[in-house]
Amino acid sequence: MTQVKQTQTLGPVERLARRDGLIVLLAALLIAGLAAWYTLTGAGVAMSMDPVWTPGYALLNLLMWWVMMIAMMTPSAAPMLLLYVAVKRIGPEGHRTVWLSLLFLSGYLLAWAGFSLIATLFQWQIEIFDLSMGAMMPITSPVLGGAVLMLVGLYQFTGVKDACLTHCRSPGAFLADHNRPGAAGALRLGVLHGGYCLGCCWALMALLFVGGIMNLYWIAGLALYVLAEKTLPKMHKFSGVTGGILLASGAFLLISALT
Repeated sequence: MTQVKQTQTLGPVERLARRDGLIVLLAALLIAGLAAWYTLTGAGVAMSMDPVWTPGYALLNLLMWWVMMIAMMTPSAAPMLLLYVAVKRIGPEGHRTVWLSLLFLSGYLLAWAGFSLIATLFQWQIEIFDLSMGAMMPITSPVLGGAVLMLVGLYQFTGVKDACLTHCRSPGAFLADHNRPGAAGALRLGVLHGGYCLGCCWALMALLFVGGIMNLYWIAGLALYVLAEKTLPKMHKFSGVTGGILLASGAFLLISALT
């Protein structure tokens, strides 16, 4: 009865503070939602068929890639993020749960900023060598497109892919092994988790170059596939099927181009 009375006498701020998991989840959804909106509106990048790679244009493309990765990858990080919130809530740093959880999410997104930089550099090169249909368009070279498909297909069968996916699918074990106290520990943990997520998903993100960087069907499809691969119990078995389909598709493109 005493606990009920205490709960009833809590003000709105105190009641909200106790719902730190909800706060962090809503913050993550807001970030992903804003990123998705920015991507849907074209990410501020002009769809010119003959883009000029000035430093400003390069920076805009880097931002476009990072925002797109935030929109695509934040939902798949939700299980790990919510478990981190639960662990911090019951520990000695419970009073800083929301702050540390947002730092964890920031570290995760920073890891994808690294991928975005590499993707921007690759995009720059294929546009310079006239291997794509202008800004945001798919690769026009069947040889390069086939090579990308086969590379992604082969990666689906590698031990690196399997090991990274195991870490992403086992948030409890990951936190038990790598959780550290303090703000630096939260940021480090986020970067580390982002690194494992990058290890299991970077090749799939490369498919955007084949389907079209701003192709919303590819963006949504890849985001859903990544989420399923990391969360559904038997989805890891489907990775081999996906790899086989990608290998066959890539081989078909290469053979068609060389014959």
